[in-house]
This record gives sequence, structure tokens and C-alpha cells, in this order.
Amino acid sequence: MTSTESRRASRRQVLKGAGALAAAGLVGAPAISKAQTGAIKIGVPTILSGRVAILGQSSVGALKMSFDKLNAEGGINGRKIEMIVRDSKGAPQEAAKVTRDLINNDGCQIIIDAEASSAAFAVQEVIREVGVLCIHTNSETSSLTADPKLYVPTAFRTARQGIHDAIGGGDYAAKVAKAKGLKKWATCSPDYAYGRSNTAEFMEYAKYFDGNITVVEETWPKLFQPDYTEVVTKLLNAKADAMYSALWGGDLVAFIDQANLYALFEKQASFMVNLGDYGVVDQVKQFPQGVYSGGRYNRTVPPTPENEAWYLEYVKTQKSKPTNWSWENAVGAQFLIEALKKTNGDTNGKKLAEAIKGATIKTPFGDGGSITMRAEDNTTINYIIGYGLSLSKEPYISDFKMSPWEPILELEKQWKKKQGYAT
Repeated sequence: MTSTESRRASRRQVLKGAGALAAAGLVGAPAISKAQTGAIKIGVPTILSGRVAILGQSSVGALKMSFDKLNAEGGINGRKIEMIVRDSKGAPQEAAKVTRDLINNDGCQIIIDAEASSAAFAVQEVIREVGVLCIHTNSETSSLTADPKLYVPTAFRTARQGIHDAIGGGDYAAKVAKAKGLKKWATCSPDYAYGRSNTAEFMEYAKYFDGNITVVEETWPKLFQPDYTEVVTKLLNAKADAMYSALWGGDLVAFIDQANLYALFEKQASFMVNLGDYGVVDQVKQFPQGVYSGGRYNRTVPPTPENEAWYLEYVKTQKSKPTNWSWENAVGAQFLIEALKKTNGDTNGKKLAEAIKGATIKTPFGDGGSITMRAEDNTTINYIIGYGLSLSKEPYISDFKMSPWEPILELEKQWKKKQGYAT
């Protein structure tokens, strides 16, 4: 064989070998290997501007604290976490665009969706297309994980779920209603998925536990609405015994400040599921007395050394007080970190999903010290749920009553069947 023929034969062998690799799906192996080295990029779409920027700020604070600690310990097999945060302004279309940009342009391999429910559904559909791992850390709208039509195998939720809060809160509200004769109720909640579903579920279970409760007025202010005069007027004219509200963040602050001008809270009992957040309490100019709040984050709930230590570390490192969104994001970060350890740093969406599904983590925010990622619908259970009397100063909530999980889970099963989510 001549030297020319030898070179041709060698070239044929190389091409033949390359073809075999391609057939086996291994041509991209070097690129994949490279992708699994270097920083692990995590994209975080959230709200960082406007009246409810506290959601994004406290979410990012908790994530940063978790990932900074991991990086200081050496990361995952030497790979550090790099977090890339983008402001969606709370707009669904912008949230979807930002999520795509984080994946396609910034090279993020994982998404932590620190959005409100108004945008989380849009992010969910992007994840359905691209297949990366996504953890929804703030959206509490039940259907995001409860509705099987919305299910995405690589998407999980570490935010509390509305139906869980509704059952626990409805039970609490019914006990207060029976004791104080609160029969006629009004509602005031934001006019989007979270506000509508949360309020319907809460009132459903308040009436379930106390059949004397009736709803005489419903008001639905828009997100970021500047003037609540018309809303407050409707609530006053309803002459209700009690009111339920799922307003949150800066919207809740603005509503309370304006409602105080009309002495609304002196005329009725009020149950505000989101009033317990430190950032909200601190901003209310004239804090209403005798208002009940749901179990947002509180350093005394549960009263454990682990919870106190986490609170002190957050305040020291983030220079602010944690909120409900802080603990939800801290739990999301912990589930992700444990999953990355199991996959040895592999960021493949399916592999990470397998590592998270059904897992249980030890955490200060769990009932009994742990929270489980339920395998059937990729959502968390056994976190702290309850209600108490909201206060303007430390400890910000008193007489907190923890909601037991056994009846919540049983009634949730019945609710899912009624919604057509389960058989």
C-alpha cells in the first residue's frame, strides 16, 4: 500500500469511527462534559421593582445566603453556584421572556422561579418546552401543581400551596367566627389567579367548618392599584361582621393605610393571610388592632434554636428581616443543593428531578423539623401552617395556632376529586 493509499485508509477509519459515535449519540460527549464543569448557573426571574419588590428582594436574599454558604464550603465537586437574577416586573409575558433569555443567552442550566403566581404559570410553560429543572418558590396558586394538565416533570414547588392554607385557615377562622358570632363575611383580594383561587378556597373551608358563614360582598382590586377608595366603600356598605383578604406586599400596606382613614378595621374583624410579613408590618403607618394573620415567616414559629439561628444569620448577612418568600426560597435552594450532590453536579433536568421527587429535607421551617417534596404532584408538604393575632411589634404574632397536617391532607384529597384533579 502506498503512502497515499495508507492515508486514505486511515481517513476512512476515522470517518467510520465518527459515524459509529454519531449513531451512538456520543459525538456531543466532549461538549456535554465541558458543560458539566465550571460554574453552575442558576437563573432567577423575579419582581425587583415597583410596589411589591419586597417579594424579589427577600427571595434573592435567601437564595444568596444559601448559595454563598455552599460556595464558601467549596461548591459542588469544586463547582461554584453562579446566580443570575432578572427583573420581570411581575408581568407574565416579561417573565416568560426573561426565563428564555436566562437559559438561551446567559447559559443558565437551572431556573428558580421566584415569581408571584401572575407570572409563574408563564414560566411553567417555558419549562415545559425546554426541560430544564425549575423550582417555583413563591407561587401559592393551588392549580400550578394540583392540576395534572399543568404538570411538568422537571418543575417543582417549594412555596406553600393555597389549598393547604385554606383548610388550616378556614378551620381557624370558623372557630373564631363561632366564638364571636361572625356570620356575614366580605372579601378583598387581588384580581388574578392567586387572589381569586386563594379567596374561594379559604371561604369554602371557613363555611365547611362553620355552616353559618355567608359571603355578602366580594371586592377584587387590581395588582398595584393606587386608590382603594371604591373598594373600601363597598366593604363598609356591606356591613359585614368579618373580612378575609389575600392582598400582599406593598398592595396590602397601601390598602391598610387607606382603609384606616375610614376606620374599616374598627367596624369588622379581619383575617389577612399575608399580614405577618416583617416588611409589611414595618411599613404600615397605623397598624390595625385585632387583625388575624396567617403563618408567614416568624422567628418564634417554630420556637426552635435552628429557626432562631437562621433568622440571625439572615439579618446579619442580608441586612434586612426575612419574609415568607425568604423561607420558601431557602427551602428551594436546599432541595436543589441536595439534588446536585446526588447527581455529582450533573445539571440535567431529568436527573435532578429524579433526585428531588419524594425527597425529605431537614429544615427549621418544617412541622417537626422536616419538609417533604411530595412525589405525586411535585409540591411540598409538612411546612408550618397556622394563624394567630397580628402585632405591630415583636414578636409580631401571638397565640399562634399550628394547623395539623393530617386533616389538611385528607380534605385536600376530597378537594382534588371535586376539582377533577384526581379520581
